[in-house]
Amino acid sequence: MNVSLRQLRVFQVVAATRNFTRAGSQVGLSQPAVSRCVTELEQQMGVKLLDRTTREVALTEAGRGLAARLERVLDELDAVLADVHDLATTRRGRVRVASSPTLSANLMPGCIARCQQAFPGIELLLLDRIQHDALAGVLSGEVDFGVVIDPELSEDLHCEPVLSEPFCLVAPRSHPLAAKRRVRWASLSGEPLVLLDYASGSRRLIDEAFRAQGVSATVRHEVGHPTTIFRMLDAGLGITVVPELAVTPSALGDLVALPLVPRVDRTIMLVRRRNRELTPLAEVAWRLVKQVAGERANR
Repeated sequence: MNVSLRQLRVFQVVAATRNFTRAGSQVGLSQPAVSRCVTELEQQMGVKLLDRTTREVALTEAGRGLAARLERVLDELDAVLADVHDLATTRRGRVRVASSPTLSANLMPGCIARCQQAFPGIELLLLDRIQHDALAGVLSGEVDFGVVIDPELSEDLHCEPVLSEPFCLVAPRSHPLAAKRRVRWASLSGEPLVLLDYASGSRRLIDEAFRAQGVSATVRHEVGHPTTIFRMLDAGLGITVVPELAVTPSALGDLVALPLVPRVDRTIMLVRRRNRELTPLAEVAWRLVKQVAGERANR
């Protein structure tokens, strides 16, 4: 039987009101349209549901049987549809996000705080991972999406840029380069460098900048986090190139941060699996991270 939900709902109202005109006003149809719906339902079911006279509308035995069960069935259907709709509109649950260390320290805390304020029912759970592991978590489905640094192209990932920022020089205040307003990349040749290691998404970009600018790099130490680099610089172990996002007053202490010219940027991207849609909650979190990153870019 090709019975439509509209036919059943119209019949339910007719059965309750015993009047085609009043039923029409409740469901937003004309009296002839209501009559046509009931007639089509009877044809599909092969049984007469209503006895119609000029004075009244009466339910047949089949009509009474259908009306008695229909209310419960339609109520259950409404509940199912409401549950499915809630999946698309709910603002309660957990979203897992993988982020590389510099972003975990300097971008994501603001995103988490904004989420708690704007969407208190959403728990934005941060997994602080090196870039390789963050991307692996996205591809495996362990996390909903990732926030990473300019990943190499992959047909398995959908990437969306949200923020570009320059690399800069950080040096002890006593270093000769610290007296300049800006420093050319070429000036780093021969200087002892303390750099992020290759677990960082930035190191590949720094090496590419060295090659492009003709820098003969003398790398003395490679470590995993900018904070470690800064404390090594405090000890007089060299100078460094780090992304601007890592340069905060609390992290720098007595060190000096200077722009490098020509400007070389890294791109921060949101990444998710290409052929897998985000859940509605994850979509909310994705847009929120994008908004916070955009506000930072505007500043």
